[in-house]
Amino acid sequence: MITDSILKYTREYPLSDLHIHTDKPFAIRVNGSIESFEDDLVNREDIEEFIDAFLRSELADTFAEYSDVDLVVEIEEFRFRANIYNTAKGPSVALRKIESEIPTLEMINLPSAARQKLDSRNGLILVTGPTGSGKSTTLAAMINKINDEKNDHIITIEDPIEYIHEDQKCIISQREVGRDTHSFAHALRAALREDPDVILVGELRDLETIQLALTAAETGHLVFGTLHTSGAPNTINRIIDACPPQQQDQVRAQLSQSLVMVITQVLLKRTDGSGRVAAFEVMITNAAVKNLIRENKVFQITSIMQTALAEGMMTMDRAISDLVQSGVATHER
Repeated sequence: MITDSILKYTREYPLSDLHIHTDKPFAIRVNGSIESFEDDLVNREDIEEFIDAFLRSELADTFAEYSDVDLVVEIEEFRFRANIYNTAKGPSVALRKIESEIPTLEMINLPSAARQKLDSRNGLILVTGPTGSGKSTTLAAMINKINDEKNDHIITIEDPIEYIHEDQKCIISQREVGRDTHSFAHALRAALREDPDVILVGELRDLETIQLALTAAETGHLVFGTLHTSGAPNTINRIIDACPPQQQDQVRAQLSQSLVMVITQVLLKRTDGSGRVAAFEVMITNAAVKNLIRENKVFQITSIMQTALAEGMMTMDRAISDLVQSGVATHER
């Protein structure tokens, strides 16, 4: 059975992902590289049985209509973020292992300047990077720190929920798109009427969600979000370009006032072979950055970051260089 293979490989290997394809060998990703098991061939019937076991009715309807669907799969002590999708050869499943223990900010080596910005009472904090770079883990660690230190109401809107947060000093309301709410935008609009202090938006994926997140950040809430972008300038431009031309000046003004910080991360292989470590680029929105955003000179932000090390800013090139020179990581991702 597929579940037996999933349990076997997850227990035996320090994997991050599992790939299950019709009429292909079972495959896993370890330290960024794919490993296949030629003697563990998966057939169509096994995959269909696996899918039927985990797709609740409303998700089955989504899969039937769109040929792919996201969900969380729980198998004994393990939780996975899953995507089920059709291919030319048949159904396939991609599983991302969700660690049960939420790491601390110290464990993921988030720079201290970035940690300090979590004390902000309002504004927008963005965590960006490619798929599989650990954005969800960084966000979970940030939310966990706030949960441990403040007396707030935290609302998370995720697709799907990955890390489970228990109330500590805060109360936490976790909502899953498709199960607990119709969409990110719908949940974010509702969140403004639910007395939140902190709002986490799993992904700023459309114009309405971006506009609502900016409004929430302007009106006294601390908002966290993710984008699949590389670097602060690209992230800011992505948000502005998502808006109609006649609204872009207004969005620049909003960003210049509400954007607190942009963190971009990538994972590098450790030199000792024990896994991967995150390299963090950090842009903090100081007065100079605010002016560049407002004046549509975003391309100059990198220069500010290079000269503002004392304020805690860090370019990705510098972050990677520091990890390589200290012997912690290689250049390989």
